[in-house]
Amino acid sequence: MDLTLVGEAAGELLEEVGELTGLDPKMAAVAIFVLALLAVFLFTKPIRWILKLLINTGIGFAALWVLNTYGAQFGIELAMNWQNAVVTGVFGIPGVAVLLALRWAGLM
Repeated sequence: MDLTLVGEAAGELLEEVGELTGLDPKMAAVAIFVLALLAVFLFTKPIRWILKLLINTGIGFAALWVLNTYGAQFGIELAMNWQNAVVTGVFGIPGVAVLLALRWAGLM
């Protein structure tokens, strides 16, 4: 790819944005940069939160597998589904205790 073509295309785009907004092309570039930076800052936290939830859910699945593997000898087992995995991953041992209590109470 010829980088001079990319530079020319970017220059033409900035000129068009400048014409539409009435800004100098350099000011349009600064405005686009600031908006891009703002978008990155706005979406960083939700993406981190989603990734953390996915990692905790994976840990929850692993914990449920261990519980079902070793707890089956004692009659302790929970279904391996994403709801139980999320509760286990987010709340840890207290979450498992609540899930077991709900199962033993017949509510699950």
